[in-house]
Amino acid sequence: MTKRNKIIYWVATLWLALGMLSTGIVQVIKMKEEVDMMAHLGYPAYFLTIIGVWKILGVMAILIPKFPLLKEWTYAGFFFAMSGAIFSHLACDDSAKEFFGPTLLLVLVVVFWYFRPAERKVISA
Repeated sequence: MTKRNKIIYWVATLWLALGMLSTGIVQVIKMKEEVDMMAHLGYPAYFLTIIGVWKILGVMAILIPKFPLLKEWTYAGFFFAMSGAIFSHLACDDSAKEFFGPTLLLVLVVVFWYFRPAERKVISA
């Protein structure tokens, strides 16, 4: 892995971890703004706890060493969660401001996955 790719990987990793952790915590504690947003999108409030806990566990999975298969599943989960958030906002005709965060996190997931080191890749038989 080149030095440039390593820097890109770690910058994306830190931004992604910070974004997912902060939104996960906000969702777990059910801040009023988050509850209101979920209601606006048509989802029940308990969905915040599920998504929030998954995000926090996902951050732990991508930051701990080893477990490449778990990391692949985490990338997929983050991708599905963020693309689902984007499409939910689009379906509700929200402004671009509302889906900027999920779009940024989705881009970070893709960058993070693409630039991951060889030891974090799953090798198929």
